[in-house]
Amino acid sequence: MTDVLDRVHGFRQSNAWIFSTMLVSACLSLLASFVLSIDAVELARDPNAQLSCNINAAISCGTVGVSWQARLFGFPNAFLGLVCEPVVITIAVASLAGVRFPRGFMLAAQIVYTLGVIFAYWLFFEAMFVIGALCPWCLLVTLSTTLVFTSLTHVNIRDGNLFLPPRAQAKAAAGLRLGLDALIVTVWLGVVVALIFWKYGAVIFS
Repeated sequence: MTDVLDRVHGFRQSNAWIFSTMLVSACLSLLASFVLSIDAVELARDPNAQLSCNINAAISCGTVGVSWQARLFGFPNAFLGLVCEPVVITIAVASLAGVRFPRGFMLAAQIVYTLGVIFAYWLFFEAMFVIGALCPWCLLVTLSTTLVFTSLTHVNIRDGNLFLPPRAQAKAAAGLRLGLDALIVTVWLGVVVALIFWKYGAVIFS
């Protein structure tokens, strides 16, 4: 049993697992951003356009897409994904090929993607509690952004790229060895799913 746990732990610490997870997640986010960009162009032509993901009052890409939150910077938010996710994909592919990026570069990537995941969750809570509708493709972006952030944080803690004080670095690394990162993200996503069903479950299944 101990040998199995050690192997699982070793695999979770490996570049193959971390960067493969990052790659798949970033590709899903890029796909969602591409679809959302097409929808944004369609809504710009016709705000009343019936999109394929307009399912009911709770699940409606159109309702979310015409909100001011969907164009916070004056252009569709999805365009940010088209720009940022290819960078993440490049980092993941290069790392799987054996490239090791400088610590400063990885720290900068961590900072930028932390801002990205904060923005993604701001949009999620705005959709949930202000706009009053959810977009399936936006939810995919929220999920994939969370997984990319988790993977990036994992590798940056593992490799000491965050320039943490020695004691904080040791505690963070110990948390990785115990699998606390996996536990935290599982609980976090569970809370997100629970919130969705609590708020919109009756409409979704009606």
